[in-house]
Amino acid sequence: MGGDAVATAAERIGVTFRKAPRCIAAEVTVTTLDERRGVLALPDVFMNESGRPVRSLMKYFKPDELLVVHDDIDLPFGKLRVQEGRGTGGHNGVASIVRSLGGDTGFWRLKIGVGRPPGRMDPADFVLRRFTKQEQPDIDLVVVEAADVVRSFVAEGPKPARQMAGEVYGRLFGK
Repeated sequence: MGGDAVATAAERIGVTFRKAPRCIAAEVTVTTLDERRGVLALPDVFMNESGRPVRSLMKYFKPDELLVVHDDIDLPFGKLRVQEGRGTGGHNGVASIVRSLGGDTGFWRLKIGVGRPPGRMDPADFVLRRFTKQEQPDIDLVVVEAADVVRSFVAEGPKPARQMAGEVYGRLFGK
């Protein structure tokens, strides 16, 4: 869902992805919103191997801040949370990024809640499964809201993005 949110953010901003320079395994787009430069990227690797492209992006573009957008089974479905730092939470993609940044956990994350797997279902199988037809309308809404949080992060910075993310769940699901 993280990649979907970043792709939707680019679409809503009105920019398109291009192949990154050869040293970076990703598609990228550079934009300026409210005089703040942002680089949106979609790594061309499996999520669990996303550290290498993130490290290359950081080295090449030298952004002031990094926002990693990913799913989180420890958040209720549809809940968004913007946080700085913290551990990997068992997320293999985040662990790959932390390793590639030399153990640095001081980057921002936009976590998209997908809820816990039912019964004894393996969490990896749960997050990799396709959403049902019944779930898809809610997924589409959450992805658009997450994309707007990404846009806010680029345009206004982490604090407004954090506030926006905190308001989404109640607005969408009345909780």
